[in-house]
Amino acid sequence: MLFIRSGLSLTKWLAIICLFTASLVQAGGTHAPDADEDGMAARAQAGLRVNWTAREAPAPRQWIRFKILGINDFHGQLSPRSVGGRPAGGAAVLASYLKQASADAPDGAFIVQAGDQVGASPPNSALLQDEPAISVLNLLANPHCGVLPQQRMHPRCNVIGTLGNHEFDEGVTELTRLLDGGNHADGPFLEDPWRGARFATVVANVVDTATGKTLYPPSTIKRIRGIGVGFVGAVLKETPTIVTPSGVAGVRFVDEAAAINQEVRALQRRGVRAIVVAIHQGTRQTSYLGPTRDAPQALDGAIGDIVSQLDDEVDVVVSGHAHSFTNTLMPNAHGKLILVTQAFSAGTAYGDIELALDPRSRDVIHKSAAVVTTWADEGPGLHPDDAIANLVARADERVAPLVNRVIGQASADITRAESPAGESALGNLIADAQRAALGTDIALMNPGGIRADIAAGEVTWGDLFSVQPFNNDLVRLNLTGNQIVALLNQQWDGQPFARILKPAGLTYRWHENGPGHADNRVDAGSIQINGAPLDPGATYSITVNNFIADGGDNFSVLPEGTGRVVGPVDLDALIDHVERLPQPFSAAIETRIAVVP
Repeated sequence: MLFIRSGLSLTKWLAIICLFTASLVQAGGTHAPDADEDGMAARAQAGLRVNWTAREAPAPRQWIRFKILGINDFHGQLSPRSVGGRPAGGAAVLASYLKQASADAPDGAFIVQAGDQVGASPPNSALLQDEPAISVLNLLANPHCGVLPQQRMHPRCNVIGTLGNHEFDEGVTELTRLLDGGNHADGPFLEDPWRGARFATVVANVVDTATGKTLYPPSTIKRIRGIGVGFVGAVLKETPTIVTPSGVAGVRFVDEAAAINQEVRALQRRGVRAIVVAIHQGTRQTSYLGPTRDAPQALDGAIGDIVSQLDDEVDVVVSGHAHSFTNTLMPNAHGKLILVTQAFSAGTAYGDIELALDPRSRDVIHKSAAVVTTWADEGPGLHPDDAIANLVARADERVAPLVNRVIGQASADITRAESPAGESALGNLIADAQRAALGTDIALMNPGGIRADIAAGEVTWGDLFSVQPFNNDLVRLNLTGNQIVALLNQQWDGQPFARILKPAGLTYRWHENGPGHADNRVDAGSIQINGAPLDPGATYSITVNNFIADGGDNFSVLPEGTGRVVGPVDLDALIDHVERLPQPFSAAIETRIAVVP
C-alpha cells in the first residue's frame, strides 16, 4: 500500500504553521468558535492531498477513473460567506467548482451530499421552506436524473444525498413533501408545483415504525463504464436527542455501522465491490503540520467508532455534522484503509475524491482526496453558475420585503465567540431577550441554537433570523434550586462535548475538573439568582426554548419542570428586545459564568 501527502515547500509550510498558531491564540480556550476551526490554517491543511494505491493494482493505463465530489452541511447557504477575509461559497460559486471538477473527471463524477442540506438556513432559503436548497442540487443533476423514483435511482444520475439531523427539524411529513413533491401550505414559492428532488436520497438506519422498512432506500447503485458503484447513506443514531420529539415521530434510528454493513452485504450479493458511504456524523480532525503522513490516522468520537466497524468492502466515507474538515485514511478493525472526508460546511468547500477501479476485480484500487475551498475570487469562482445565480436572485427578491426591515443598530460586533468558561456576548443578548419575554427569574439558551453572529452597523430582520432560524417556541416552567444544580451539571453529564447554556439572571462557577467525578462540575455554593444565593428548596421560574424544554441536547431535567406555559417564538422575542434597547445597542461577556481549576 502507498500512503502519502503531496509535499509543500518549506516557505509554504512555515506560512501554514504561522496561520495555525495564530488561530490557536485567537481561539480563547477550549470553547473556541467554529470560525477558528474553519480558518486559513485548517483550509491549507485540508487541501493537502491524501493518496492510496493497492499493491496489486494493474498499470495506471488500465484504470477506470472517476470522481466523488463530497459536500456536507450546506444549510441552505445560497449566498457567499467570508473565510479568512476572502469570499467563499455561495450556491452559484459552489456549482461552478463542482461542474469544473466533474468535467475534469475522465470517466465521470458523482456529487454526494452527506446531510443537513436544509435546516438552520438563512432566510432566502428557510422562508421558502428550503426548497431553494434542494433546487441547487436539482440544477446540478444531469439529464439522467428526474423526480420519478426510477429517475432518481437511475444508474447514471449524478447526484446522491443522505439525511442529516436538520432534515427532521419540521418532522417526517414535511421532509417527505420537500423531497417527494407537493406545495407547502404557505407556498407555492419559486416553483409551482413543487415537484421535489431530482436525485436519490439513501439512508440505511432510519426505519419507519409503521412499516418496518427504511424511510428511504438504504442504497443506490451507479455505474461507471458498466461497473457498479454502491452508495449507502446513514445519519447519526443520536438524532432524536438533538431534534424536537415531533420531528422524529414515526421513525426510529438504528446503529449506523450495523445498518451500513447489512446494506454492504446486500450490495455484495449484487456483485458490487466499490462502495461509498455518505454519513451525517463526523469529527474535527486532529491537527497535523508535517509535509507527509506515513501512517494512517485514527479518528476520534462517534465517527471513529463507526469507521472502525465498517465492512472491508467500504472504500470511502463522505462525512459531515462537525462543520470542520476530515481528509485521512483510517483503518477499520481489520486494517482496511478507508478514506474519510468532510468538507467544512455551508458550501465553502468540497471533497475532491479521485477513485480508480480495476476493470477485472471491479474494486477500488486507487483513492485520493483533497478538500478544496470554493474561493469566489479565483479559479472557477470567478464564473458563478448562471442558472443557480438566477435561482438565488429570485429567492432574494421573494424574501426582501421582510428580510431587509431594519430592527436596530449594533455599536460593535456581537458574536458567539466564547470565553474559556463558555459565556458569549451574543448568548447573553439572547438569554436577556428570552427572560424579558416571559418575565422569569432566569433564562437559559442552548448554544447549538445560535447560528450566526451580529455584525456592527444596521441590524435587519434577516440578520436576526440568521441568528435564530429555528422558530422555536419559548416555554416558561418552574424548577427547584436542586433541579437547577442538576440541570447545570447536565452541561457535561451525558454530553458528547460540553454544551454550556447561555444564562440570564443566573451566575455561577464551574470546575475544570469536577470534584470527584465529571458530572459534578458546578460549584453549587457559587450559584446566584439575580444576585441572591440559590435556595435549594425554593422554586424558580425559568425560560427556555421548546427544544430543550422537551429534553433536547440531553437536558433531561427540564421536562420535569412544572407550570409549563408556552410563550412567543424565540425570534420574535429577540426582535422585540433589540427594538426596545437604547440605540445603538451592544452586548458583552460579563462573567456570568466563571471557570476555576
